[in-house]
Amino acid sequence: MATKPLALQRGDVIGIVTLGSPLEAAVIDARIDVLRRTGLGVVLGRHVYDATGFLAGPAAGRAEDLMTMFADPRVKMILPTRGGVGVEGILPYLDFAYIANHPKIVSGYSDITALLNALYQQADLISLHSLLLIDFKSETPAYNFEQFFTATSSIEAPRPILNPPGKPMTGKVPGIATGPIVGGNLTSFVGMLGTPFEIDTRGKIVLIEETHEPVNTVYRYLEQLRLAGKLNDCSGILIGECTGCVEAYGVTYEELIDNYLVPLGKPLISNLASGHGVYKAAIPIGANAVMDGAEGTIALLEPAVRYPGMV
Repeated sequence: MATKPLALQRGDVIGIVTLGSPLEAAVIDARIDVLRRTGLGVVLGRHVYDATGFLAGPAAGRAEDLMTMFADPRVKMILPTRGGVGVEGILPYLDFAYIANHPKIVSGYSDITALLNALYQQADLISLHSLLLIDFKSETPAYNFEQFFTATSSIEAPRPILNPPGKPMTGKVPGIATGPIVGGNLTSFVGMLGTPFEIDTRGKIVLIEETHEPVNTVYRYLEQLRLAGKLNDCSGILIGECTGCVEAYGVTYEELIDNYLVPLGKPLISNLASGHGVYKAAIPIGANAVMDGAEGTIALLEPAVRYPGMV
């Protein structure tokens, strides 16, 4: 089993970092105000407000901020401001051996997918495909916060991953699949192929979600995953939303799943609330889970966090 970071408790300090694209200072400050109102403290990375075009400064500086948070004994959890682009650029600068010996909760989605999977594969650390700092705002659904705070504090196992009421997951291919969950944002997933941080899907449940890509582009990415063996090696496929993914040549996202992924014969569930959608389930990357493709259910077989004294 992978390493579980210590659970988050009221009064703990969150380390805020910007690891990919920049975010406006006013937005960062407003989101921090909301975060503090939940009873958590905040420490800012030195480069949190940096902006150089579409990147939040050089990769080495962004990586330095992340490593500083892992080294700071006050910090119990690390929360990126946003994803965007550029997160993969920090990976060569990270000391994964140090991270493995100083495990902490890391949460995010979108381009943060690259970091979450690298933490699991390089440091054997469970992380969360869940909220970013940008999601801490008054209009964020209560479901998202409930998912986030449950995942960062609960040691219940097994524990089902549930969509919000009235938005059921859909079983597409029957069968039981078990294994650690990997993956996340499809663009980021594909972008890691051929690098030292390529995602290992062997015996894993693969999570896939995307945003604002036409369906023919989504097909191209899925075909690249298939040719790389990632869809053949996995034990099951968990499909999240594709927000703003417009149909192409009359083919919708759901039809693409039915026509391309279902024939692979892997246990498959679609319509998981995740990533870029309005509703965001908290999915632990690296935690063992079991999915039932007939019933359209998935449950965690282990918690994502631990308390002092627990293994």
